[in-house]
Amino acid sequence: MNITVVGTGYVGMSIAVLLAQHNNVVALDIDPKRVEMVNSKLSPVADVEIESFLKNGNLNLRATEEAVEAYAKADYIVIATPTNYDPETNQFDTSSVDSVISESLAKNHDACIVIKSTVPVGYTEQISIDYPAAKIIFSPEFLREGRALYDNLHPSRIVVGDRGEHGHKFAQLLLEGSKEKDVPVLLTDSTEAEAVKLFSNTYLALRIAYFNELDTYAVSRGLNTAHIINGVGMDSRIGEHYNNPSFGYGGYCLPKDTKQLLANYGSVPQNLISAIVEANRTRKDFIADDILRKQPKTVGIYRLVMKEGSDNFRESAIQGIMKRIKAKGIEVVVYEPNLKDDEFFHSKVIVDFQEFTDRSDLIVANRRSRDLESVAEKVYSRDIYGTD
Repeated sequence: MNITVVGTGYVGMSIAVLLAQHNNVVALDIDPKRVEMVNSKLSPVADVEIESFLKNGNLNLRATEEAVEAYAKADYIVIATPTNYDPETNQFDTSSVDSVISESLAKNHDACIVIKSTVPVGYTEQISIDYPAAKIIFSPEFLREGRALYDNLHPSRIVVGDRGEHGHKFAQLLLEGSKEKDVPVLLTDSTEAEAVKLFSNTYLALRIAYFNELDTYAVSRGLNTAHIINGVGMDSRIGEHYNNPSFGYGGYCLPKDTKQLLANYGSVPQNLISAIVEANRTRKDFIADDILRKQPKTVGIYRLVMKEGSDNFRESAIQGIMKRIKAKGIEVVVYEPNLKDDEFFHSKVIVDFQEFTDRSDLIVANRRSRDLESVAEKVYSRDIYGTD
């Protein structure tokens, strides 16, 4: 098959590499640096498997900035452009997806368009009304930043929002590229597939918020958080996974997806979804207050990224902590090797680790690291298990 993937972020690159094992894939991006990197077999995102496959894999993959060339012969056009949450409109900004659909259909009206970008529930059905002759389907991704290709190679499930020939074929393409052959496949309508995406991520946010609030209770009452979590997790219905306390759920997906799902409810009765959104703010308030009670003069922020192996710090929870501390007049310095600027939110970025630790009275780390072992007495973290 000839497949064009629009966007070279985590989602776009992971799906492009996966499909390029058995198909001719063109990655389309407006950034010439990212295009050059892909054509030089370098990954524009931090992902071990993507880096390895680009370097060593036998892939039929190339990148281009030329839309006409990319769309012309495509059987499938996969959209993996960002859809950030716009608080003013109270929904995702789907303008990038809108633009790709319009442009691609003008160049190739026969291709099947597969939306991988996260969109509001009902978006695909509505956009299909605008283009009645086009075949537009939605297929959610369930990927972790830094392990996106791994999750595509070993999927928990494949969900495609089309029960016809195009949906069945696209599911087979995904299955063909995976290393697992006994993968559950669900073909449904696009609106249900959109709901699967948002409800899945909101449940993950719920689980994070739950164990964070357990930790808040334990800290407030002088209890051992680990003992409580271990006892709770021994129930097989709950399990001993995805239970490590943090400063809050963050990253590119969970904050915006929970807010979009809440917006989608509209007049539908609910209590839990709004509580999940609010719980994240409350947790950050508690963490900031807990830090301030220690009366530090200079707080060092160790890493802005959400998790190990990622180069992304969009919406990372530690930024919320940082802003709350700064609002109280506390000096804040930042250690983040991935950051090239001298300042971040008007706080000095220190690239020398020794200088960073010497200058910091208290080092705040969402996740502990071996780098911090020598200054463990200075570290504030709610990380119990040393996992993401």
